[in-house]
Amino acid sequence: MQTNQLDAVKAFLLKLQDQICKGLEQADGQAKFVEDAWQREEGGGGRTRVIRNGAVIEQGGVNFSHVYGASMPASATAHRPELAGRSFHACGVSLVIHPNNPHIPTSHANVRFFIAEKAGEAPIWWFGGGFDLTPFYPQLDDVKHWHQVAKDLCGPFGNTVYDDYKKWCDEYFYLKHRGETRGVGGLFFDDLNEWGFERSFEFMQAVGLGYLDAYLPIIKRRKDTPFNEAQRQFQLYRRGRYVEFNLVWDRGTLFGLQTGGRTESILMSMPPLARWEYVYQPEPNSLEASLYQDYLKPRDWLSL
Repeated sequence: MQTNQLDAVKAFLLKLQDQICKGLEQADGQAKFVEDAWQREEGGGGRTRVIRNGAVIEQGGVNFSHVYGASMPASATAHRPELAGRSFHACGVSLVIHPNNPHIPTSHANVRFFIAEKAGEAPIWWFGGGFDLTPFYPQLDDVKHWHQVAKDLCGPFGNTVYDDYKKWCDEYFYLKHRGETRGVGGLFFDDLNEWGFERSFEFMQAVGLGYLDAYLPIIKRRKDTPFNEAQRQFQLYRRGRYVEFNLVWDRGTLFGLQTGGRTESILMSMPPLARWEYVYQPEPNSLEASLYQDYLKPRDWLSL
């Protein structure tokens, strides 16, 4: 792996962070991102951008990081033991947006690049990432739009790419202790290198750039939908599931903490408010019940 390839990935990621922040600021129309640059003692750093108390976005963050170190953490070597004992570089953009209005879904996206090296051996590198949608009061046309964008960007890379990475997303963003998906999915991919560097990098770029195409039309459609306090409370309850996934199952959170990343930046994915309720049960035939019955399970959304 040549240094200029890592530099090319970093340049794209920094520009992507700028583009996403600009698009989200325009969609919000009121709040602006505040940047916080940080450095890691073990090597590397990043720039965290957080937006709060907006007209549309209650809180969200769009992070860039490039960290490196002498050895891969346990969260990476657990499922790829061949990485043990290798130095590494990891860079990426990760974002989570928590809107005010319960009718606008929470969204998450991440694109990343890793390279692990060891003297006398060929470097091991790969791309990963994806985006997924977590609605509280889902609308089928929003879900279909989200997945249509995902399918369209996957199309040039192969006929099965969307189906494969949609399935991976459904399986990854699954709360095993709850027996439900975190939301309605999208795309998830990891360990991508079999296409070669250039084509793998092109796909990572397509996913990163596709996020705004998928999310901004949903914000525009739903930002003025009226909601009541009961719907707000349900949103806060369901945000609790988001917290549970990120703290119990998410490999990215664990990787960041194990590599000595900046804790505030890693945990910016948490919602500003959330709640839990003992043995919550939605009213039969309600919109809340529909979320559980019709959306928190893997489905072929584009055929509905």
